[in-house]
This record gives sequence, structure tokens and C-alpha cells, in this order.
Amino acid sequence: MPLIRVLICDDHEIVRTGLRMLLLAEDDIEIIGEAASGMEAVARAVSLQPDVVIMDLQLPDISGIEATRLIRERCPKCSVLALTIHEDEQYFFQMISAGALGYVPKRAAPEDLVKAIHTVVQGNVFLYPSMASVLVSDYLTRAAAGDEHAQTDGLTDREREVLTLIAEGLLNQAIAEQLTISAKTVERHRENIMNKLNLHSRTELVKYAIRKGLIDLD
Repeated sequence: MPLIRVLICDDHEIVRTGLRMLLLAEDDIEIIGEAASGMEAVARAVSLQPDVVIMDLQLPDISGIEATRLIRERCPKCSVLALTIHEDEQYFFQMISAGALGYVPKRAAPEDLVKAIHTVVQGNVFLYPSMASVLVSDYLTRAAAGDEHAQTDGLTDREREVLTLIAEGLLNQAIAEQLTISAKTVERHRENIMNKLNLHSRTELVKYAIRKGLIDLD
């Protein structure tokens, strides 16, 4: 299997060093370059053509959001993975809209970052659980407000409740206990949700949200 070629962009040298040490321990990941600013990341992405760019959001020149947009325009084969201290929905939606395929907070465990790299290099979307919850909560809020783009495609109120709890990472038994229903009923709701939305994974949930206009591309 070919090595996953990674470019790291963060304006703090100590962070870049820590990431380099972490990823060098992985047999299938190769660090091919580093950048301390957004424009440097863009230039190095163009010249090095990495498989994955790990992108901070706060940089000394342009933002990681703008850098991501430029990289996606000039290096469409590069997958961008956000690694940031920010977990609020404003930055999250802007980064996904700019073309990032993953969003990981810096408080995440090392194995989460490694998993994210393996996920986005395949063209799939990786969301840390708290970010998936933000996405689904926004979806349900818009649907409740009557947003024509955010209609929940025939989901019942109970199915929307189950969908929210699934996004928060709860397993069937925990959902059953919280809603005072059986685990078998939760499983049936889960199947109905996936069938109605034609979704099978968290990745497809994000793509669905983009397609339905839940993420503002402006």
C-alpha cells in the first residue's frame, strides 16, 4: 500500500513538531512538508501535491478557511483535514463549505487524528462526534423552523429524536433508556431513518446536508 503523503500547516512550531512525531510512528504515513502560514501551505500544496493537508484555522496571514479554499481550487486531489481548537458551528460550517473533508478538535485523541487521515485520503468525510452533533442539531433546527431546504423527508418527531441521539454518539440501548422505549424499537427507528434519508454513514449525512443546502456555501 502506498504511503499517505501529508503536509502539516500550523503557525506554532511546537504543534508541528508534536504532529510530526505522532505521525512518524505510523507505518503508512509520510510527512512531506510543513507550513507556518496559509499562503505557504497553498504554495507547498501546489508544489508537493500531498494526499492530505492538515490545516489549522488561525494563521498569521490568511485564514485556514481561505487557504483550504485555495488548495481545493489549485490541488483538487488534495484532501484537507481541519485540526483546530475551535468547536463552534461557525468555523465548522465555513471549513466544510471551503472544501475540507474532516474536522478534528486539537483535544482529540491521537488515534482520532490518524483515523481521520485514513478516512479523508479515501475521499470520505470524517467528523469528530461533537461536530456531527452540531451538524444534525442545525439540520433539525432548520427543519423545525420550516426551512424548505431542511425538511426532514417524512421523519416523524420520534425519528428526529432518535436521529439527534445517534449523532451524539449514543448506542441503541442508551437511546432506548433515554426515550423509555425498547432497543428493538430504536433499531427499527434507525432503519426507518436511514431508509427515508437514504443514508448509511456519517459521511453520507454530511453530503446530504450539503446537497439539501443546510450548509451555507456563500
